[in-house]
Amino acid sequence: MQGFGVHTSMWTMNWDREGAERAIRAASHYKMDFIEIALLNAPAVDAEHSRKLLEANNLRAVCSLGLPEEAWASVHPEAAIEHLTVAIKKTAEIGAEALSGVIYGGIGERTGVPPTEKEYDNIARVLQAAAKVAKEHGIELGVEAVNRYENHLINTASQAVDMIERVGADNVFVHLDTYHMNIEEKGAANGIIEAGEHLKYIHLSESDRGTPGYGNCPWNEIYAALAAINFKGGLAMESFINMPPEIAYGLAVWRPVAKDEEEVMGNGLPFLRHKAEQYGLL
Repeated sequence: MQGFGVHTSMWTMNWDREGAERAIRAASHYKMDFIEIALLNAPAVDAEHSRKLLEANNLRAVCSLGLPEEAWASVHPEAAIEHLTVAIKKTAEIGAEALSGVIYGGIGERTGVPPTEKEYDNIARVLQAAAKVAKEHGIELGVEAVNRYENHLINTASQAVDMIERVGADNVFVHLDTYHMNIEEKGAANGIIEAGEHLKYIHLSESDRGTPGYGNCPWNEIYAALAAINFKGGLAMESFINMPPEIAYGLAVWRPVAKDEEEVMGNGLPFLRHKAEQYGLL
């Protein structure tokens, strides 16, 4: 998962043949090392088609998802295991290296009270089972900490570390996101240092999810902390331009967060790449 990538939400959230062709063509044009595919409907994905496209364009891939309500791991562990098993197998068929994201729950999952031990017990059981399936298919699993408004279970790097240490599998890692960290961590550097060797993937997302470099994220602090822990994982730009209504609802994005693709890729991408080079991460 090393190198610089981009979340395919820049071009599509529907990973059908047309969406795959559009996103992979664009990512190749911008000379990305890898793409992150939103695996929202794994059974419907034409894995062979995606794999051939990736190979033809010399692109690597990571897949990501959030669980649907009927498969939230905290309350429906068996359904969660089944859902993740399908997604892991599809990830492997595509030729991707990892399945990451909110693999322990859903976007918008909140009970109105703090997490319970039963919820965490269920999640740990699900991830242990999923890690075993992933191991059999050569796939790593990422646990992404997201902000309190999207999920009440894992909001900080520390909580993500606690969960993967509880799971105890060597193919499960921490996935951080600068947008969420800007809300939840007591300083972005603290979250990165807290994750330490467990951190293998990070979303580089601005404070408003728009164009990196045009918001409030402390980019020098973020990159300096990544350099300090000798980060060797994937750096993935995540900015949302094209989202279906149900995804926009879950993320509470009610207005355009960037002018267009040209602004994000023309200004935000060079900004992030320059910072990565400045701090010796590329």
